[in-house]
Amino acid sequence: MFPRRYPVGIQTFSRIISEGYVYIDKTDLMWQMTQLSPFVFLSRPRRFGKSLLTTTLCSFFRGERELFEGLKVMALEKEWKKYPVFHIDVSMAKGRETMDELRRALLLQMEPYSEKYGASQTETTPGEVFSGLIRRACEQTGEQVVVVIDEYDAPLLDVLQEEEQLPGFRRVMQEFYQCLKAHEAMIRFCFITGITKFSQLSIFSTLNNITNISLDPTFAAICGITGEEIDTQMQPDVARLAEEYEVSPQEMRKMLRETYDGYHFSEKSPDIYNPFSLMKAFNQKRLNNWWFESGTPSYLVHQMRRFRTDITKLDDLQVPSSAFDQPTENMRNALPLLYQSGYMTIKGYEMRSQMYTLGIPNKEVRVGFTEGLLPVVSGLEGPFVQAGFALRFWNALCDNDTDLAMRELKAYLEELPYVEGFKKKLEEVATAEGFYEWTFYLIFSMLNVYVQTQVKCARGRADMVVFMPDAIYVMELKLNGTAQEALDQIEQKGYALRYATDGRRVVTIGVGFSVEQRAMTDYLIGV
Repeated sequence: MFPRRYPVGIQTFSRIISEGYVYIDKTDLMWQMTQLSPFVFLSRPRRFGKSLLTTTLCSFFRGERELFEGLKVMALEKEWKKYPVFHIDVSMAKGRETMDELRRALLLQMEPYSEKYGASQTETTPGEVFSGLIRRACEQTGEQVVVVIDEYDAPLLDVLQEEEQLPGFRRVMQEFYQCLKAHEAMIRFCFITGITKFSQLSIFSTLNNITNISLDPTFAAICGITGEEIDTQMQPDVARLAEEYEVSPQEMRKMLRETYDGYHFSEKSPDIYNPFSLMKAFNQKRLNNWWFESGTPSYLVHQMRRFRTDITKLDDLQVPSSAFDQPTENMRNALPLLYQSGYMTIKGYEMRSQMYTLGIPNKEVRVGFTEGLLPVVSGLEGPFVQAGFALRFWNALCDNDTDLAMRELKAYLEELPYVEGFKKKLEEVATAEGFYEWTFYLIFSMLNVYVQTQVKCARGRADMVVFMPDAIYVMELKLNGTAQEALDQIEQKGYALRYATDGRRVVTIGVGFSVEQRAMTDYLIGV
């Protein structure tokens, strides 16, 4: 029945239910989580439904049974007991520049509860106020309290790159959270959520009994929308979007999968779609990179620069869980932030070796990531970072016109202006070839094309291999050399031999570049 109302930007469970917005029922998983442990932590990327989960918990523990009629939790919960609930949205403390401003923002979060349960003049710090409120709420109601903390790490992410500010902000947050351990006996349930994973030692003090469900297969789908939920609960939405695009529902389902699917939050996770982007696509009747409307977070770009992250190595990265599921302050590279922020996800798991394969989730992230990073890598902005060229390039490849595709690429590179600091950009990678590999990687990634760089074979490494549905392109770049030299190297070292039995066309391409001219000088396509 249309029109359906999509809760784009609405994170309050009671409003979604009472005003008739689309709601994907996760209340069974929510209930299981409340039975698991008194203290639970969940990390998920931004705009993935964490705040909706927190408000659902608040309604549940306030005993607002009428909101849950017809939902899965009704078959599970029998008591519907009412508890005093503290819902703390720490994102309201973002953007503070000093420790005093941060303390003030936290105290403001406490004011509604102070009006309800009273205040004491001897309580001056956020932690003291919070501690007093928990104690008084228990005394006045005769019940344990429920504490729900949303975006616990928001103020810390703001200063993650500020080495002088971060320790002070961390101490403020630690003082605020330490009452959770002190009043453990008074707490029926405590749920803490955020994007990143700061260590318990640095943030939660002695709170050593917190259960981290971020990688627990049972709760992999507690945020986000699964493929099964789309097929069962959102079939009309898919059909309506298919009509807009004049394609079949099956074809639209495939387009949605390529654009928004691909997240996995455990080794046995179902396919998870980005809920914000999916709802917005249905609401706007258009597929777009909605997740990137607010841009790539500055803290992530800064950390990628700090660790000199090789963006060409972000696909099919095989690592143990300790490489990405680790405290933010212990990072030795940007991988934990990339995973926890949703720019990489679990693509596979090998049980015997306990190794995870990580990769970029889907087209939306790949294209948005590319458009967010290309200016950082190349220094280019505006019309020079766009998908227009990429689409022309793509169409030429789809038409099997490799020559036209390379002419488009050559013309694009020749149009790039000289950017101040361009030479410094070259110095940020190991070699000049490395810079162009990065740039090529990003250009191909705009098309959601799988690209590998420095691909090993028996006699060397191919600079780049591009995987298309019907063809594999093996490319060699020669800085201050000729395309013929590059093509000869592909042949002599057998870079293309490993793909001979793949079934797809194998195309070899040699490319010559001039560092002095900052342009492609020539190219040759193998026969």
